[in-house]
Amino acid sequence: MEKPLKVCFVGSGAISTALGNVLAQTERYEITLLSIESDVVKTINTEQVNKKYFPNFALHPSLSATKDLNALAESDIIFLGIPSNVVVNYVTDNSALFNPNALVVNLAKGFGPEHKTIPQGLARILSNQVFSMKGPSFAREIINNMPTGLTITSQRNKNFEVFEELFSETSVYLDFTTDVNGVELASILKNIYAIIVGIVDAHFDSPNLRSLVLTKAINEMRYIITKFGGKEQTMFNYCGFGDFSLTALNDLSRNRTLGLLIGKGFFTSDISEKVVLEGTIAVNVFVEEIAKKRQIKTKKLMLKELYQVLHQPDYDIKNFVNNILSNSSI
Repeated sequence: MEKPLKVCFVGSGAISTALGNVLAQTERYEITLLSIESDVVKTINTEQVNKKYFPNFALHPSLSATKDLNALAESDIIFLGIPSNVVVNYVTDNSALFNPNALVVNLAKGFGPEHKTIPQGLARILSNQVFSMKGPSFAREIINNMPTGLTITSQRNKNFEVFEELFSETSVYLDFTTDVNGVELASILKNIYAIIVGIVDAHFDSPNLRSLVLTKAINEMRYIITKFGGKEQTMFNYCGFGDFSLTALNDLSRNRTLGLLIGKGFFTSDISEKVVLEGTIAVNVFVEEIAKKRQIKTKKLMLKELYQVLHQPDYDIKNFVNNILSNSSI
């Protein structure tokens, strides 16, 4: 009889706990959350509750937690469920502990060091096959077993069937692509355009205008993805249109909420120094990188107008909607 797969989630936050619990419910695998938080490890192991992230949710009894880094050496699949700004450094510091045969999956949405995508950073450190898993996925929905679509990507389609089997008979539905760059960029860009939609909705509760801006946003995302080497088709995966619509249209989204605050005039310079969200960081990175590409017409981009909002203290937010609509379409 074959031994069950050992699956490790690095991090015990919301997304790791939610996905780990979904897999634990199948009772086919050994699922462990690798955490640095002693209190979270203790309550998961003794009370089947992650009191910090899901205090009122009973976790499956087979889901365990540990602080022991040896879990990295013992696991067949390693999901990286920690913030994007620490993923590459974490793997660098602990690369010697990783099972060389393990499949490594990035869950974070954002840039790594030097404006590189996280898979690009991980490929320099690990010999393992690296994947990313992205899509429209609020953790509280996942943990309540609401059907959720996620995109799995890797440069090769080898081992895609492992994930099909892993998530079979769960509430998680998968699609697959080898367009790693497109998936990573889509998962970052959607935060930018969620801020834009939030600003628009703060000024006008208009289905017509919202749909117009959503269409412009999708076209801009497609345009930028292709200019940076991704494929248009990726916008039609779960990681593309699906993730963007979730982030742009739901008030659980932090980046949409930021847009609403900006649009209502509550986003002061004092707040901007304290609020560091994926979308605001990504705006700066993309504007810098776009400036290096002469073939991209920056004046047409809503993204560029958002950059002005974030960096001009005297920007009149009442003009934002007119400004983005006066730009020519991509």
